[in-house]
Amino acid sequence: MSTALTVLETTLPANLGPDLAAAVDLAKAEKVFSTRKAYGTDFRLFKAWCESKGVSSLPASPETAAAFLAAEARTAKPSTLGRRLAAIRYAHKLAHLETPTDSEAVKATLRGIRRTMGTAKVRKTPAVAAKILSMVALAPDSLTGLRDRALLLLGFGGAFRRSELVALDVADIEETSEGLRVTIRRGKTDQEGEGATIAISRGDRACPVKALRAWLDAAGIETGPVFRSINKAGAVAGGRLTDRSVANIVKAYAKRAGFDASVFSGHSLRSGFLTSAAAKGASIFKMMDVSRHKSVDTLRGYVRDAELFKDHAGAGLL
Repeated sequence: MSTALTVLETTLPANLGPDLAAAVDLAKAEKVFSTRKAYGTDFRLFKAWCESKGVSSLPASPETAAAFLAAEARTAKPSTLGRRLAAIRYAHKLAHLETPTDSEAVKATLRGIRRTMGTAKVRKTPAVAAKILSMVALAPDSLTGLRDRALLLLGFGGAFRRSELVALDVADIEETSEGLRVTIRRGKTDQEGEGATIAISRGDRACPVKALRAWLDAAGIETGPVFRSINKAGAVAGGRLTDRSVANIVKAYAKRAGFDASVFSGHSLRSGFLTSAAAKGASIFKMMDVSRHKSVDTLRGYVRDAELFKDHAGAGLL
């Protein structure tokens, strides 16, 4: 969103000085980092397309936004197109410009795309408990293997989103006799940063607590980011892993275990915990304590999937 923020900076009096710089920083902080990153990518795509067509991207006309949607519909999913519209709208709002996305022509174009292409989500395979056990059993006896084992078990045990997992610092984790108390400073549904504390229980066959302690001790990590990159020489870096790294690690271990890596993602850890807990008959409210979902309706999907064949109406009919 740098283009929109530059407009915000240059359209106000220069003598506002430090206060203006602070306002720009606060405007950036309105959205969580992952959202800002996605919006920035979306708007850069829109800007590049506009430049190729010789039309303005900021301000953009409703006709330009509608044409961009039609062009992108050849390769992008409707959900992606909706986010790109949101990015265009956000850029215009930051620049105090009229938003082209409010036009009925733009809305009708998006509705037409959804009707033509459908809106069903492509769901990634959940890494349920049995699969997680198969995956972590193949972690090599090395520093990288210790890290990956801890990441997979903690990610599963805490039903973490990948951005939450890589954001963890050592100070966010407290080990107790029962397991781990983990403080999540900010999450996807926690835009104001109120934070939440979850419990992660110890495991009998593969314990997240022991795996995390083994990684931290071997890597010599006492403060700062929990999950970090390791260079070819085997040295642990100071910076944290990216959320993309989580997806790559999940896919790599799924492949090692003989699964189709293409159907796994970073979200497979979170969905795997919820699917496994539902199959075990866990209370939906206890599941929400871990997953921090705001809506029971969202979790009902995991319960339904886990119990799809349980007491089936057609059982014994044929």
